[in-house]
Amino acid sequence: MNNRVRELRSNSGWSQAELADRLDVSRQTVNAIETGKYDPSLPLAFAIARLFGESIETIFNPDA
Repeated sequence: MNNRVRELRSNSGWSQAELADRLDVSRQTVNAIETGKYDPSLPLAFAIARLFGESIETIFNPDA
């Protein structure tokens, strides 16, 4: 699944560690999501969407 997490994080000026702290996950989890090696749980996907003020569908693309 492709996603825009890296783009959104970068645009916010946050490091992976800062985003991880805001989401209460590890930096490794953020890295795995950004590189497409891990698909977040539904609660985590909602938390990411809320944090960036976007819908899940605009962040995560299941077709890619």
